[in-house]
Amino acid sequence: MDNAVNIKRNVSDAFYRYKMPRLMAKVEGKGNGIKTVIVNMAEVAKAIGRPATYPTKYFGCELGAQTQFDFKNDRFIVNGSHDAAKLQDLLDGFIKKFVLCPSCDNPETDLIVSTKKGTISQGCKACGFHGPLEFNHKLNTFILKNPPNLNPAAQGSSLTEGKRGKRKKNGETNGDVRSGSPRSEEEPDLIVDAPQKVAPKETEEDLDWAVDVSEEAVRARLQDLTDGAKGLTISDDLEKSDKERIDIFYRAVKSKCADPTLLAQQPVAKELLAEAERLEIKSKAPLVLAELLFDEKIHIQIKKHRLLLLYFTHEDTKAQRYLIGGIEQVIGLHKDSLLPKVPAILKVIGLEISEKVILDWSSKTSKKYVSKELSQEIHTKAEPFITWLREAEEEEESSSDEEEDDLEIEYDDRAKASPLKENKVQVPKKKVVEEEEEGGDDVDIDAI
Repeated sequence: MDNAVNIKRNVSDAFYRYKMPRLMAKVEGKGNGIKTVIVNMAEVAKAIGRPATYPTKYFGCELGAQTQFDFKNDRFIVNGSHDAAKLQDLLDGFIKKFVLCPSCDNPETDLIVSTKKGTISQGCKACGFHGPLEFNHKLNTFILKNPPNLNPAAQGSSLTEGKRGKRKKNGETNGDVRSGSPRSEEEPDLIVDAPQKVAPKETEEDLDWAVDVSEEAVRARLQDLTDGAKGLTISDDLEKSDKERIDIFYRAVKSKCADPTLLAQQPVAKELLAEAERLEIKSKAPLVLAELLFDEKIHIQIKKHRLLLLYFTHEDTKAQRYLIGGIEQVIGLHKDSLLPKVPAILKVIGLEISEKVILDWSSKTSKKYVSKELSQEIHTKAEPFITWLREAEEEEESSSDEEEDDLEIEYDDRAKASPLKENKVQVPKKKVVEEEEEGGDDVDIDAI
C-alpha cells in the first residue's frame, strides 16, 4: 500500500500488520463557503473497519464544524479549512476510542449497536473480548441513530441538523446527497461485521488465528503464551503514552469497584499498587482513585479507603499533591454540597498528606485541575483550616525551642558537676595517705 501508515501510529514496527492509507485532505471554496474534502476517507474507513461517516462525523464533533456526506461521489466534507496533519491526529483519537480493542489493543473489532437499549458494544475477533464502550462522546449519539449498515447512504448527515434533515429539497436531504432512504427507528437492531481491512498481502495461514473466537480457542491461545511473550506485553504497555497507561490503571481499579469490600482488603491494595508501579504511574494514580472512589460523601470515603490511599501516598509528596488535585476535581463536581465542607475534608485528608504539602498547596491557586475561579473559592473556604494548621505548627516550634533550652540547663548542671567526680577520684588517695601517717606498721605488713 503506497503512502501507508500503521493504524496505531505510535507503533514503529515496520512489520506491524495493520495498515491504512495516509489521510489526504483538500480545501475548497472561499470565505464562509470554505470546506475541507477528505479525498480518501472511503479507503481509510475501509482499512479501519468503520463506515466513512463515523470518522468524518468525529472530526466535526471535535472541531465544532458541520459535516456533509456525498455517497455518490465518495466525498466526505468538514466545513472550514483544516490541514491533513491535524485531521490525521484527530483520526488517531477516533481509532483509540472506537476501533482498538480495550483488552488487547488490536484493531480487529466490530461495533454492535442496540438502538432499542441505546447501547454500543465492541467485539474483538482477536482475543474474544466483548463489552460496552466505556466513555461518552457526541459521536455515540450519531452511531446509535446510524448503526453500521451495508448501505452507507442510509446513514444520517449531521448532528447539528436535527429535524431539519427530514425536510427534503429537490429530492435531497439538507446537507446530504443520498442514494437511499433514512433508516426507520422501527427496524431491528443491526449487527454487521466490519468491512474487510486494507492490509499488506498475507497468506491464509496468517489470518486463520483470528477466525476461531470460541472460548476453547481463546483459552488455548492464552495457554500458548510463553514467559517471553508475557514480558513483551508488559514492555508494550510501557511504550504507551501516560494517558493510555492511566486508562489501563483506571480499568483495573474500576473492576474492583463492583464489590466495595474489595478495596478495603490489603491484598487488593497491594495488587493495585503493583499495577501502578508496573505502568510507572504510581504518583499519578491518586487522581484515578479520587475519581472512582469519591463523591459528595468524600469526607466519609477518605476514612473508608485510608489503607489504599496510604499505599500510594506514604512518603511520596508528588502523589500527595496529585491526591489534592483529585479532591479539587471532586469538589468541583459537587460544588454546592462540598465547598462548605472543605476545612473538614482537609482535616481528614491530613492523615494521609503531610502538613508541608497542604501548606505548599495553600500558598497559591492553580488551574491545573479546576478553573482558576473555583480554585480560588476552594482556597478561600480552606483558609480557617490553613490558619489553624499554621498556628499549630508555630506552637510546636515554640515548644521545641523550650525543650532545647531545658536541655542546655541540664547540660550546664552536668558540666558543673564534673569537678566533683574528679574530687571523688582523689579522695581515696587522700585517705590512704592519712592511714599511712597514722600507722606505719600496717603499711609495712601490707608491703610484705
